[in-house]
Amino acid sequence: MDKPLSAARRRELIVERASRTGLASVEDLAGQFDISPSTIRRDLARLHADGRLARTYGGAIPAVAHPESSLRERLQESTAEKTAISDRAAALVGDGEVVLLDGGSTVLQLAYAVHDRSPLTVVTAALHIMQALASAPGVVVECLGGRLREMSDSMVGPIAEAALERMTFDRVFLGADGVDAARGICEADREQARLKELMVRSSEEVVVLADATKLGTAPFHAWTRLGADWTLITDATATADQLAPFEERGVRVIVAD
Repeated sequence: MDKPLSAARRRELIVERASRTGLASVEDLAGQFDISPSTIRRDLARLHADGRLARTYGGAIPAVAHPESSLRERLQESTAEKTAISDRAAALVGDGEVVLLDGGSTVLQLAYAVHDRSPLTVVTAALHIMQALASAPGVVVECLGGRLREMSDSMVGPIAEAALERMTFDRVFLGADGVDAARGICEADREQARLKELMVRSSEEVVVLADATKLGTAPFHAWTRLGADWTLITDATATADQLAPFEERGVRVIVAD
């Protein structure tokens, strides 16, 4: 018979899980350790008092948030994988479409990939996407207004949201800090997550661009729900275990070679 975990060891494992996945719920933890929710709540209260976790409604998050990378930093990460993903995404874009491009380093690569398309209309809230397409001869670029969020180089807030509520798109291409099959897209900022939600509602087709390092991860605590019908484009380093949760939920998965 396996020796039962001590309370101290169980609390260490709770901190490890919260740090790895970004969020630990009482129900999930109770099931994992096969103990009562009330015992988990006492563990979380102790960890909170020790400054190791921050309490949330129904669970806990790491006391120290994952640092958000700037766009410039992200442009240096997984460059080959992002290029493969963006090239595969570009193949989905038809002539004459009206597409919505989110911000981020992978979506920026997609903007470069459709630079010479004609005719094409691109709507975006991201300054780097606007700049990438400013000289594109056959691309009409329409800009959402709003407040500039410097870390992501994109507009957020009620002005951008109001514009989205008055538009529709053939498809939207979304970036992500993390993507979970059940929860959707993980974001560092609540306003940014909210804007993505409106992008999803306004588009006939939803396509998420995420390299393998982002699959099943939750580095932050703001979420965009994706609904039941959407497409994930990832790279060839994604493992079968990473892809299985998405395929089981009926997500269309495209692996870019």
